[in-house]
Amino acid sequence: MRVLVINSGSSSIKYKLFQMPKEDVISKGLIEKIGESGSKIRDHYTGLKMILEKVDGVSVVGHRVVHGEEKFEKPVLIDNAVIREIRKCAAIAPLHNPANLAGILACKKLLPGIKQVAIFDTAFHQTLPDYAYIYGLPYEYYKKFGIRKYGFHGTSHEYVAHEAARILKKPIKELKIITCHLGNGCSITAVNKGKSCDTSMGFTPLEGLIMGTRCGDIDPALVTYIMKKKRLDIHQIDEVLNKESGLKGISGISNDMRVLEKKNKAGDMRARLALDVFSYRIKKYIGAYTAIMGGVDVLVFTAGIGENQARMREKICRGIFSYLKKKPDIMVIPTNEELMIARQAFRLIRR
Repeated sequence: MRVLVINSGSSSIKYKLFQMPKEDVISKGLIEKIGESGSKIRDHYTGLKMILEKVDGVSVVGHRVVHGEEKFEKPVLIDNAVIREIRKCAAIAPLHNPANLAGILACKKLLPGIKQVAIFDTAFHQTLPDYAYIYGLPYEYYKKFGIRKYGFHGTSHEYVAHEAARILKKPIKELKIITCHLGNGCSITAVNKGKSCDTSMGFTPLEGLIMGTRCGDIDPALVTYIMKKKRLDIHQIDEVLNKESGLKGISGISNDMRVLEKKNKAGDMRARLALDVFSYRIKKYIGAYTAIMGGVDVLVFTAGIGENQARMREKICRGIFSYLKKKPDIMVIPTNEELMIARQAFRLIRR
């Protein structure tokens, strides 16, 4: 069976074609600048059409969908009802779900009769207990508007947790694992017995760790305070929190860890501060998740920074488990969200 995995962004489409169950990659690629000025690729339909000219024999399509709210806790076959729900979730994920949906609708036209499966970033975190996902707000906000912690990067966290168990040759249900997905977007998840029991991102991907350009955890009162001081409207403050903060905002230089490491070596004080804040926040979360699980067997680093920045990993791990009698295994595992999507789509179709 050939599974085509589609990750449809606002102006790009990443794809991989897998031969399942062997998990061989037959074809892969990236289409960029969709709908941008001067681009020949005017929309996702055109982009998908170009991709399908390069691949053939597609049996099923697996789509990454960022937000599924509480409605989707596992992969689902896409039908009109699912499409309506994904569209509704766009109110919470306006940058992602509409783009994900554009890929689904394009495939529906270009591959009539081929089954499509939606795999949600939020699904893995649907096992969080209520006391971990409820905010300290009026409860009616949760009931009426779905305001709660959802978490993201679920496919990545699930993949590397299972890989850690496989490498250790132990059942995942016997392990307490902390997975650190550290890229331009960053999140940490506590995986207890194979299930997500807490995660750092929240209602949106803004909560939690310091990231490339996102602020992570801040005092909520700062939002209105900054708006008044800087005379910003709601769109401008959203831009500040999501695109002008984090490593970029603290350093005033870049959101690229490699650039900041070089500047830090050269003695730049703000580059050093950005790196210190970044690692400190991660240490806090690792400590908290070790506490809520009553220990940790494995700490996993993945994604761009997690996989490639040994100096940052060392900085994070330095002294963090000195109080534990049994030290956890520390692993670097390259994430493979596309393979996880292919596996889940394949299993669903086989069932």
